[in-house]
Amino acid sequence: MATETPFDPELAGFTHTRLEWKQVPPRVRRSIERRLGAPVERSESQRRGFSPALASRLTVGTGDRVFAKAIAPDAESGAPGGQDLYRQEARITALLPDGAPVPRLLDSWEEGGWVVLVFEDVDGRHPALPWDRAELESVLDALSRLSTDLTPSPVPGPPAQVPGGRDWWSELAVDRARLDRIPGLDPWIKANVDLLAATGASSGSPFSGSTLLHTDIRADNVLFVGRRVMFVDWPHARVGAPWIELVFFLPSVAMQGGPDPELLFWRQPSTIDADPSSVLAVLAGLAGFFIHGATEDPPPGLPTLRRFQLAQGIEAVNWLRRMMG
Repeated sequence: MATETPFDPELAGFTHTRLEWKQVPPRVRRSIERRLGAPVERSESQRRGFSPALASRLTVGTGDRVFAKAIAPDAESGAPGGQDLYRQEARITALLPDGAPVPRLLDSWEEGGWVVLVFEDVDGRHPALPWDRAELESVLDALSRLSTDLTPSPVPGPPAQVPGGRDWWSELAVDRARLDRIPGLDPWIKANVDLLAATGASSGSPFSGSTLLHTDIRADNVLFVGRRVMFVDWPHARVGAPWIELVFFLPSVAMQGGPDPELLFWRQPSTIDADPSSVLAVLAGLAGFFIHGATEDPPPGLPTLRRFQLAQGIEAVNWLRRMMG
């Protein structure tokens, strides 16, 4: 099995925004310890990911270990909508079928204005970056099995759409000066905003399907647990065509040193019946989300988010241009 390779930490998802256990208010810490039935003796903060919150493996006096997440009110954390995402993650994860490759939710509650989630601890590791081809194939195989197991969706969920559900390219077409905020942006993008707006879709029939989708698969949301692949962080789950998972995932693979997304995409079982025009529309919509996001200031609690989005947006646009010929 490959080991971690030095890689740009921001593009690997190391954001340095995680809270340490001792930074969580005493009232919330006591609440967690009461639920666990023993004092926390050791905490190991998990550095991957973007939530400016607690994300720690906690070991209590009994020797038991869990994974705990806790987030402050949005105005305090600096992550708009962060608490609602935690609540949604608890709802979705609790409804996933037994045997799904997802750490089991043990408990969730709110205390002192914070939202707390506690999961079973799994002794896993994230993929090596840049991507190792054998590890990537293992993840793609696991995603294929996941889409089969989650069709039809076992969880009531909203229909799939571009993140935010907005027509991002059309907004950029109205305010093209926003693109000048991105240094070195490919001139092709500026010259083709109207074409991209006409090509992209933010919701509707191109997304339609009956598969429960994670929609936020990236290396920092994947764990290798022995030979098993597990997928964490499910707040963005939606229902749609199974191939959408790959459209949303593969730009991050390319951004993190992986192969050409288009070559990978059409080799996967979930894409056999994919309509190229629908794939193009969804990919264009996603690219618009990333590029538009890169024109905005980062949220206070997520200082590296825009660079991470831009890197994915560039790869999504590159893939889009190849599809458009």
